[in-house]
Amino acid sequence: MPFIPSSDQDRKLMLDKIGVSHFDELVQCIPDSVRFKGELDLYPQLSEYEVEKLLKKYANNNVSTETHVCFMGGGAYDRFIPAIVPATIDRPEFRTAYTPYQAEVSQGTLQAMYEFQSMICELTKMPIANASLYDAASSLAEACLMANAHNKLTDIIFVGTIHPNYIEVVKTVCYGKGLNFKYIKNDDGTADLNKLRESIDSNTSAVVVQQPNFYGNLEDVYEIEKITHSNPKSLFIVVADITSLSIIDPPGNYNADVVVGEGQGLGISLSYGGPYLGIFACKEEYIRKLPGRITGLTVDQDGKPGFVLTLQTREQQIKREKATSNICTNQGLFMLAATIYMETMGREGLKEVANNSFQNAHYLANEITKLNGFSLATDKPFVYEFLVKTPVDPQVIIDEAINNGFLAGINTQITGDDNMKGLLIAVTEKRNKEEMDAFVAFLSKFSK
Repeated sequence: MPFIPSSDQDRKLMLDKIGVSHFDELVQCIPDSVRFKGELDLYPQLSEYEVEKLLKKYANNNVSTETHVCFMGGGAYDRFIPAIVPATIDRPEFRTAYTPYQAEVSQGTLQAMYEFQSMICELTKMPIANASLYDAASSLAEACLMANAHNKLTDIIFVGTIHPNYIEVVKTVCYGKGLNFKYIKNDDGTADLNKLRESIDSNTSAVVVQQPNFYGNLEDVYEIEKITHSNPKSLFIVVADITSLSIIDPPGNYNADVVVGEGQGLGISLSYGGPYLGIFACKEEYIRKLPGRITGLTVDQDGKPGFVLTLQTREQQIKREKATSNICTNQGLFMLAATIYMETMGREGLKEVANNSFQNAHYLANEITKLNGFSLATDKPFVYEFLVKTPVDPQVIIDEAINNGFLAGINTQITGDDNMKGLLIAVTEKRNKEEMDAFVAFLSKFSK
């Protein structure tokens, strides 16, 4: 794509056209303290070869899972991706595909969407799933909007510890809808069931729980469901860890109304933070308010099977004020990656991935707690992510770990919860005993 610069005259013409006299008027909402002032320290004009060489130099300065052993999690995990996944999605007919409006020429894309939906239903034990959204955070925001659209109630209760970034996205996307957000949890970050019972009332639109929660601990989802549905109008929304559903109870088994989650662990690279894949599934009775797109299987006039987009209640197909959502596409390429990953791994492969992660995490947690000054933040069960109380500031460990070849985890001060400050560690199926033992040896330097 060529770069075509604008002249001063071009810029003046554009400003005049939109009715402002100066560029600063366009960015007046940005605080002056954070605006860049002065000249950019840019290189002089470079050739294509010189630019490529310079960018490679910058890229080699990056710290990643290619250079360090990763124990970071918090919704993005260093998992093994079979070679068939990138080999397939790199094919031009998939990489360049976008919106399958013309079903007769989009059968491959639509079939992949249909198979993706079917496998998400199988994993979550929910009857309906769409063909993906953008990420877990946007999926949760859409779930809250869907609950409000269904029951016209305004209170959303976050119970236990939900990923703080997800909550911020929900508050941003739902701004203007008049929703009230409530937060209920114990000192250890898990759900406070007694307070939840007291808080449920006739204006509760939805109760949201993350399973496992942000700190990796399992919640009493069966009891939370009972409390939520004590108000028949309230929806029970579960933010599920999709990979773990092979070894823990899926949300459909405990009567979830809506299930959302992050699909990054299903064959999608970390990519320094995204883009990722949003999971969204629900009960069949809410299908008319389901955001995003759904692919259905039908037959043509000759009786041959074919795939089509169905129930297209989004803003591009109907009157905007009647649309369920302004989501007008899906993460098609990453939906395809997840489909290939799940089909390649199969039921037993997915179970093996989750179980190996579980075993590795519990081995590492046990070894870390043998170190003086280190302890698990709670005694609640966990799957493959756990919070460790450390004898020094977690950020000191994280910074020093980089110099020793480790991405040590997440400093949980980002949650703003003083009771649960520590180092959040995630362990996947990729970690071996030598890597985990080396990490423990590194942590022992901080023992007291």
